[in-house]
Amino acid sequence: MLFTKINFGVSLTLLMGLYFSNPTHFTHSNNDYLPLKEEQQTPLQKSMARGKEVYTDFCMQCHLATGKGNGTTFPPLDGSDWLKKKRAESIHAVKYGQKGEITVNQKKFNMMMPPMGLSNEEIADVMNYIMNSWSNKTTKMVTVQEVASIKP
Repeated sequence: MLFTKINFGVSLTLLMGLYFSNPTHFTHSNNDYLPLKEEQQTPLQKSMARGKEVYTDFCMQCHLATGKGNGTTFPPLDGSDWLKKKRAESIHAVKYGQKGEITVNQKKFNMMMPPMGLSNEEIADVMNYIMNSWSNKTTKMVTVQEVASIKP
């Protein structure tokens, strides 16, 4: 036990000697580290990142995190032919809600989707997210102007 206390004391003394003889070894300035180069995000990637938050807050409860819906009441968004073929109707559904029967991937759905009260930018962002997530890939970005042009 005495030997351990002596070793500890000697080690502490040596460390303190090193610190006071050259304290710059133990301090860092902000210039010591180079910032990591941030990847430039495309406008679509920025929109999708915002859209993912909107999806999580407003859509995921029914369409699920996977975008597959529940198969009976809520239609899938992942791989949805309705989403791909009916772009304006899809934007309209998010903007104003959806009533009446629709057919998605040869399956009929007839559940009401209420309007979510989202801004045109939030709608564009969530549309860009769902149209480019899971197995969905589109080349044309949904813009705020496109959403604004959709009327009731």
